[in-house]
Amino acid sequence: MRDVYHEQLDLILPELEDMTRTVAAAVRRSTAALLTVDLTQAEQVIAADADVDATREAIEEQIFELIARQAPVATELRMLIAAWRMVADLERMGDLSVHIAKVARLRYPAAAIPPELSSVIEQMGSVAGAMVTQVGDLLHSRDVQGALALDATDDEMDKLRSSQFRLMMDDSWPYGVETAVDIALLGRYYERIADHAVIIGDRVSYILTGDPSALAAEIR
Repeated sequence: MRDVYHEQLDLILPELEDMTRTVAAAVRRSTAALLTVDLTQAEQVIAADADVDATREAIEEQIFELIARQAPVATELRMLIAAWRMVADLERMGDLSVHIAKVARLRYPAAAIPPELSSVIEQMGSVAGAMVTQVGDLLHSRDVQGALALDATDDEMDKLRSSQFRLMMDDSWPYGVETAVDIALLGRYYERIADHAVIIGDRVSYILTGDPSALAAEIR
């Protein structure tokens, strides 16, 4: 019976790793929908979110069943609780990708992104997608150094966000309030995807080390 339990336990993090691939694809496709004014890709990202939600529910059910039936303690309980929180982070990252796709859909057939900001948005999408992929790599390798790498990549996102604001706040901004609101929201969505990636990295560090200080991202 305990062998089955450990087999089920060992499946949780790989299932989260698989979920990162789905979310990373959503981030990249929603960004592509924005930049290429592609309504089809936007709609596909929005429709696929139901699969992300279903995956979260399935993983949560596994976690709750293991806690209820096996009464795990110490490292095993720490891993299950952290996984429960991580699957919620991943679902939220998927939701944020949907928000990005909905901006593209809302402005279609016009482009939501002014030409001057296309490069910044493209880079933000690239960094966000890369961070989700890094999360998957971290869940696979279970290497604390991978969590530190996420912090470094998050610094890139912060710099891009600052660059975005400088462009929007320039006195020569010609695109009006509506576009400024769209751009501000998009920047926030990408920034929050990056934040969730960092938080997941901290959760993995906590699983591996048991050090509560690894969860500092929770209160940032």
